[in-house]
Amino acid sequence: MFDRRDILKGGAATVAVAAVEGIGPTAHAQDKVVKIGMIAPLSGPWARQGELKKMGGDLAVKHVNAQGGIKALGGAKLQLLTFDAGDSAEKAKNAAQRMIAQEPDLVAATGAWLSSFTLAVSEVTERAELPLLTLSYSDQITSRGFKHVFQTSPTGGTQATVATPTLVNMAEKATGKKPATVAIVMDNTAAPVSFAKPMREGGLEKLGLKLVVDEIFTPPLADATSIIQKVRSARPDILLMLATSIPDDKLLLEKLNEFGLGKGRLPVIANGAHIGAPELLKTVGKELMEGVMFIVANWPSKGQELIVEDFKKETGEPWMTQDSLCTYGDVWIMKEALETAGKADSRAVSQAIRKIDTTDGPAKYFPGGRVKFLDNGRRDGAVFVIAQWQNGEPITVYPPASALREPVWPKRTG
Repeated sequence: MFDRRDILKGGAATVAVAAVEGIGPTAHAQDKVVKIGMIAPLSGPWARQGELKKMGGDLAVKHVNAQGGIKALGGAKLQLLTFDAGDSAEKAKNAAQRMIAQEPDLVAATGAWLSSFTLAVSEVTERAELPLLTLSYSDQITSRGFKHVFQTSPTGGTQATVATPTLVNMAEKATGKKPATVAIVMDNTAAPVSFAKPMREGGLEKLGLKLVVDEIFTPPLADATSIIQKVRSARPDILLMLATSIPDDKLLLEKLNEFGLGKGRLPVIANGAHIGAPELLKTVGKELMEGVMFIVANWPSKGQELIVEDFKKETGEPWMTQDSLCTYGDVWIMKEALETAGKADSRAVSQAIRKIDTTDGPAKYFPGGRVKFLDNGRRDGAVFVIAQWQNGEPITVYPPASALREPVWPKRTG
């Protein structure tokens, strides 16, 4: 009778042991699991966005594993572990610390949705040298010299700088008149702050727009009456509604309707994927959502019809959002990096992400069609998307190459 420990001393003997047990070396490799993480709000006012992120991540893991897993690791399968960021930056940071402590063999993570959370989480992941992919918008995320944070979205400042003149041109083309006044209603979280900053610092003035309402609130919003009263009194040509949570979106949209500004009477432009969440259709209604536009880093567009249909069948959701689509793409970036690194090691994966330059694979899931990261961690050539609620569904209307329908500029009445 052989001594198992003696046999395991030689590499060739390892194969013999595997044969005795009926398990070949390839099967051992295929049994290997590579852990990736997702940290996002799964409780509190932003929980729905975390849920949508998880749906996209789960689907990507399923697709990667079904297509043979990580081939460079002998077909190793991906496993997605989720961590709740809760409802505050402090809780998000605690969740990141928990994630690092409990799962030291994570190779990469995606998160944390709200920019304020991502700023806190990335401090933890950076110290751990764990690569973090994020769709969060704040310019600060990639302005701190971090080496392991990768921002797939155009920053809030970039979106505002480029999107505002686009919207002005869109309005002038539709109405024959250039808008002259704008109102800003926003919460004080990091993404809206980044988005509004360049507009307040000369961007609006440069476009000939006068800021007639500038209201900032701390979420959650208890009552929108006084805010919308100011909007009604000022009668702006455009309202930039920069909230970040669905309950606040609901309050603002309902109050706009109550004061006679809803149902397409006032052009409403939002920022972020929450405004395209399916539950807004249920809680606010098709009529009040009609015509509302929103600027996002990603939204289903031409060429992604099959993945969207698969997502709908898998989840029962009526459409795919930025949250799901970006997280889906993040997992494919991790897969690409693991293939290049050839080992399940977070530092090696981080280095491999920095080397990626592709218009294929994961690039198919991000606007601009290219995945390449600059030295500061921002995705090179990241562009924004404008989606609009049309007939009860948010549809990509800009840029033209991605658009599924033409935009309809709301014609203000009254």
